[in-house]
Amino acid sequence: MKQITLIQEDRVGLLSEISYILGKSNINIESLDVDIVGENALVTLLVRDSKRTIDVLNKNGFKTTSSESILIKIPNRPGAIHEFSKVLSNSHVNIETLNILSSDPESHVVVLKVDKRRKALKLLSDILLSSF
Repeated sequence: MKQITLIQEDRVGLLSEISYILGKSNINIESLDVDIVGENALVTLLVRDSKRTIDVLNKNGFKTTSSESILIKIPNRPGAIHEFSKVLSNSHVNIETLNILSSDPESHVVVLKVDKRRKALKLLSDILLSSF
């Protein structure tokens, strides 16, 4: 899995169009984040088949970028985010994006993108679920 990002001019129906195109292509959205920045919509997706998703979106006129992400599992308790983020910052690894994908009473599943991926993978090895 890769994180796929689209930056499009914001307009009514944009998310509906993207989700229709992906659904019609039998591509399931595992995670979705939409933000409006000025006149633009920033849409971030996680899907199982990133290559196919990028191809489908590009063929439908959307410009995409993708990046490798890290999936970790942390305890669902106060301070848990601080603990792993402090480990990264102490080693000069910058967190570029972070999303909580799911939560239950025991834990959070978190996806993050960092500037020094290999270093982060070593530092987070004890809580690593997957890298993609």
